[in-house]
Amino acid sequence: MILSTICCRGGSKGVPNKNIRLLAGKPLIVHTIEQANRCKLINDLIISTDDQVIGNIAKEAGAKVPFYRPDYLSNDSASKWHVFIHALEFYENQYGVKVDYLVDLDVTVPLKTSNDIDKAIQLALDNPMADVVITGYEPERNPYFNMMEITEEGFARIVKIPEKPIVCRQDAPTVYGLSPAAYVVKRDALYKYEHWSKAKCMISPMPRNRAIDIDTMLDFEFIEFLMTKGNL
Repeated sequence: MILSTICCRGGSKGVPNKNIRLLAGKPLIVHTIEQANRCKLINDLIISTDDQVIGNIAKEAGAKVPFYRPDYLSNDSASKWHVFIHALEFYENQYGVKVDYLVDLDVTVPLKTSNDIDKAIQLALDNPMADVVITGYEPERNPYFNMMEITEEGFARIVKIPEKPIVCRQDAPTVYGLSPAAYVVKRDALYKYEHWSKAKCMISPMPRNRAIDIDTMLDFEFIEFLMTKGNL
């Protein structure tokens, strides 16, 4: 049984009312609800929010809002891992079913497609030894080639120091930037690990242009521009 969650808190510091701000004529959250509903591998979808306005908009879009998230899971310091567990346990108790995989979809990646989501789920199903599958993209910068960190002495050095200096970016090992487009988590992993980074993870690649994550108003405007111009 594959349960999808969309976890949205009320308010936003970077973009005011980000989760319900209109993007191409629809509240941001609605884009992800529609993507989830088009997925072939998702059995059910619920919204985890502390905000009644978000909840009402989600319901109008046809999504289930079976609860409102408690305060201790709605502050800036709350771990999303615990939010996942809360949603899963509520769902299992409410509907009397056992969930095998939880698939969290972040509304801040509105250019993802249902195929991107299904691809990540299928990768998890095809690799039962993996605990978590995360969508990711090949970034513009590579820690083996053109990313540096500052040492305790105040000097800069390559983040990942190879045995032999890499002079061409194409020769550097492939790395991925994580995108919260989809997190596919095996049920047992939620209880076995305190955080996804401790689990056995796999990456489901997606194109960079569909993995853009809204964190600032500039990100929002850029995505709106891409949607308007059709350059996806």
